[in-house]
Amino acid sequence: DVFSPGLILLLHGGPHSLSTTAFAPHIPFLARATECAVLAVNYRGSPGFGRESLETLPGKVGSQDVQDCMDALSTLLKTGKYDEDRLAVVGGSHGGFLTAHLIGQHPTVFAAAAMRNPVTNLASMMSATDIPDWCFVEGLGPASYNFSGPQNFKAEDLAKLFKQSPMAHVDKVKTPTLISLGMKDRRVPPFQGLDYYHAVRAR
Repeated sequence: DVFSPGLILLLHGGPHSLSTTAFAPHIPFLARATECAVLAVNYRGSPGFGRESLETLPGKVGSQDVQDCMDALSTLLKTGKYDEDRLAVVGGSHGGFLTAHLIGQHPTVFAAAAMRNPVTNLASMMSATDIPDWCFVEGLGPASYNFSGPQNFKAEDLAKLFKQSPMAHVDKVKTPTLISLGMKDRRVPPFQGLDYYHAVRAR
């Protein structure tokens, strides 16, 4: 029989960061340790594809980037070379945000998931992170934040941000998931992962 490796979807953070072609030791480690191929996705919003592509993501996190990841995965699976029963997804920060979204929006696809310091609730993160502007811009669009001074939260904005967050889909999660947290992280406060953990356990 021809061996079909599993497939690990590896998602970078940012979201305006990227996965490069430079050697990264964690990729061959994952491949060797799991007998899986690794697919590193540069979804729209990643730099390196022009300003127009970069600026399509703010205001659409949780939907456009999630769909780009699923499209990349689907394209590879159509080759018939991978074991669809051995799919995993891994990511940190915004990559953790996407990981949590993917196992919530597509609960039957992945056999395992791992998240490092994941953003799970944009609405609750706004008042606790050292970059509240990130929550506004990525969740509500570039024009949503007043960089000249403090900004109040509107109820309708918080409602929209929650809908764009993985917590809005937590009731559908079935995938065994590892959550790794940095307890002194000021960018993505650890309660983001803890809240998600307790929400999954409480079902």
